Amino acid sequence: MPEQLLVFHENNFQTICDRLAKKDAGLKAIIRQYGYPPMWTRPNRFQTLVLTILEQQVSLASAYAAFKKLREKIGYVTPAKLLQLTDEEMRACYFTRQKMGYARGLATAVQSGSIRLSKLALLPDEAVREKLIVLKGIGHWTIDVYLMHALQRTDLFPLGDIALVNSLKEVKGLPKDISKEKMLAIAEPWRPYRTIASMILWHAYIQKRGIKLMG
Repeated sequence: MPEQLLVFHENNFQTICDRLAKKDAGLKAIIRQYGYPPMWTRPNRFQTLVLTILEQQVSLASAYAAFKKLREKIGYVTPAKLLQLTDEEMRACYFTRQKMGYARGLATAVQSGSIRLSKLALLPDEAVREKLIVLKGIGHWTIDVYLMHALQRTDLFPLGDIALVNSLKEVKGLPKDISKEKMLAIAEPWRPYRTIASMILWHAYIQKRGIKLMG
């Protein structure tokens, strides 16, 4: 990675949390109350992107249930295995018709070599976005989550994420109808560590509600 600060890892994660806490009283209060957030990462693999597709616009519990069914059906999820499934088999794994199409499109792109996940790991954030956004069903939220969790990039702030937005509003006492532009302005001082700020805010959201995460 050309610039060390582009990526977070075990050796710098808590140090970055501490830097953010010094800058922002709200983030400091979260860490004081709940401790450091987990370093939420996932391997840079095809099945990680399939799970992220399943997470679109549903609860984490629903997404994990579908992913668990898929793993029970085919084991480790590869493009070839997924493309062999019938519509009926995918429905039994709780895929909607739309998400069937998204997952198959991704599988075809990876299998053909038009998307190479190992090469994406070497590209800047915006170049990764340009490569993935052309795939049907892979929107900005999915790409943000992939960059944050699989590629461990430090400066994403996915305002398409409802839990993140709600946590930001709670921590900062913001009005319900606040604009995205104003929320981005609040997050601006957290650059280049907005990913880690997001994880601190998610941590607060999860802890307040007693949400149990699986997987």
